[in-house]
Amino acid sequence: MTISPRPEPECQSREGLATLLSRLQAEGLRTDAPVGGRRGGAGPSDVGMVWVDGVPLTLATDPSRSDGSPFSLVDEGKSSDGELGIYEAGRRVADLRTMRRPRYYDLQTEDSTPYWKIALLHLDSLASTVLQTCAYWGNDDQCRFCGIGVSLESGSTIARKQPAQLAEVALAAKELDGAVDVTLTTGSTRAPDRGAIYVGRCAEAVKQATGLPVEVQFEPPDDLAAIDRVAELGADTVGIHVETFDPAVLARVAPAKARTGIDGYFQAWERAVACFGPGQVTTYVILGMGEDPDLTVEGCVRAAELGVYPFIVPLRPVAGSRMADAVPPPSDYVQEIVGQVVPHLAEAGLSSTTARAGCARCQACSPMAATERSGNQLVQLAGRPRDRS
Repeated sequence: MTISPRPEPECQSREGLATLLSRLQAEGLRTDAPVGGRRGGAGPSDVGMVWVDGVPLTLATDPSRSDGSPFSLVDEGKSSDGELGIYEAGRRVADLRTMRRPRYYDLQTEDSTPYWKIALLHLDSLASTVLQTCAYWGNDDQCRFCGIGVSLESGSTIARKQPAQLAEVALAAKELDGAVDVTLTTGSTRAPDRGAIYVGRCAEAVKQATGLPVEVQFEPPDDLAAIDRVAELGADTVGIHVETFDPAVLARVAPAKARTGIDGYFQAWERAVACFGPGQVTTYVILGMGEDPDLTVEGCVRAAELGVYPFIVPLRPVAGSRMADAVPPPSDYVQEIVGQVVPHLAEAGLSSTTARAGCARCQACSPMAATERSGNQLVQLAGRPRDRS
């Protein structure tokens, strides 16, 4: 392989970086070098977690999904730690830094539960599924894209994380590995609150122990007053994920969510924005499941006008899920949708720096932040904690 001279860092334009990140997420990265990440379970899973030109990114590095990628990772060996570069057709296109194994992973609780079974570090964000079981898993209501039961079945986590356990692990992750926020999600329960109150109590314990900002994620509760209670417990941001604004696709991939309906999600978001404030409520919008692009953009714009940040991500097929064999959408399709939505976010006063915690703060699974920067939106990554390795 012929390697061209390393370009100066400034050669990567903002627009070029946004396109590169989107392509890497769609096409993956060929590599023989170890790349930190995670396998199986709730997302982001089956991915490598890296920094590309200093920007956080999750991408496929497993040969089963990345062998056909035009991008390869090269260990340039220019420092004691090893310097990595991303190459395409022999041309160096970006720096890459991998995620080292977190120090707190070597610790365990008094009952000998390894800390990493309680919460994982996703780059600089600690994340945990506090209830690793879901009322929909294994039946007709199971979300086709979800892998929440996979990690539990493999023994790589525990079914129920206690608030005190999460607080203990979060403090270690903050002190030993520089975690800057915490994301707590949950499988849905049959209870009227769908598990929202429990994940809220977990957030309360984490905040009291660490002072870190915390996002909680749950399904719309039957009684929207549960959202008020979660806010009272001290969570900073909330994720209530509709997944798609196309009703036909929602019915196919997430039947239980479809019964809530798109309007049901808007009702929950309206209540959440009243409790948490504009920009502190987010929703996942997954691209690549056969959705209508116009409905997708219209839904994102409507959500933004309400004060909800639509976090647009390409489909990431999860091993063990019912969409394990799906193919991620083309990068140009993702960029087209993101490019249409981002200007409306700016008009609504929202950006990738709005949320205090959670997926929308991290942005590693989406090209949105880079697209905002390329469009000269009011998005600044300077000062945001990044690579701690």
